Amino acid sequence: MTDAEGTAYAAPAGVSAKLRAAREAAGLTLDELTSATRISSRHLAAIEADNWASLPPGRPYAIGFARSYAKAVGLDERAIADEVRKELDSTGPGPSPRTISQFEPTDPAKTPTRGLLWLSLLAVVMLVVGGMAFWRNYYQPAAGLPEVGASALASSPAQTARPAQSGGPASPGLAAGGAVVFTALEDKIWAKFYDSAGKQLLQKQLAKGESYTIPADAQNPQIWTGRPDALAITVGGKPVAKLADQQRTMKDIAISAAALAARPSQPSAPQPSAPQPSVPQPSAPQPSAPQSSRPPTASPGASATPQA
Repeated sequence: MTDAEGTAYAAPAGVSAKLRAAREAAGLTLDELTSATRISSRHLAAIEADNWASLPPGRPYAIGFARSYAKAVGLDERAIADEVRKELDSTGPGPSPRTISQFEPTDPAKTPTRGLLWLSLLAVVMLVVGGMAFWRNYYQPAAGLPEVGASALASSPAQTARPAQSGGPASPGLAAGGAVVFTALEDKIWAKFYDSAGKQLLQKQLAKGESYTIPADAQNPQIWTGRPDALAITVGGKPVAKLADQQRTMKDIAISAAALAARPSQPSAPQPSAPQPSVPQPSAPQPSAPQSSRPPTASPGASATPQA
């Protein structure tokens, strides 16, 4: 093509010149092309300057950027990609691609956006927070429960070996095979139920009024809690004595129906005895006044009769 003065202009020969000429013909700036291709303006300028070495290492990036550039300015993507390969081959072997790149990034627009990355990060944070909340509710002991370690078990062996004795006879009328139910009398009562093999049946903070029934097939069920005084127990629907009457840590306590039925019942309060009727006591006889023996007094004027 010639201008008014007859000067001839040759068509751009290199791929970089073709891309730049197509961009200028389309009236696009580098910033506008960056918005369309999501390739930084620094990399676009390097492509137009035929400076392939300043692009990220690896042929796939150079070819992929050139294809996206060609697509945005209306050129044939495959033809531009072939020219880029030939130009890179002519300049010598480029740096070997990174082994983590298993595909050619033909379209950088398909890479995750910043918003998607933030959304993924938020999802991970929510998952972690939810997991921590679940662990706190179902696996963390209550705040008031003392930490049971080797020293605690050594200092109080009697508390972890057997339940408190109430001193009375065994609970009468309890069915050894009845259902065992624990009911929390206060809020946030931590308890752990497990069998003789260590298999956990339940571990949580029971709300006030919440009940838990020991499974009928549990082998020698046991309990670990720091609030035995706040757990009501029934066996076969009949109430039995609590494991303890005050707050303390109890562990490995057998809670099967047979074990609870064999526990002593709570001693009954002594009944007041009925008042006994009083028996009247006989009164002692009163002593009589002594009688004085006096000779009879003769009346005046009476004369004594002489004795013959």
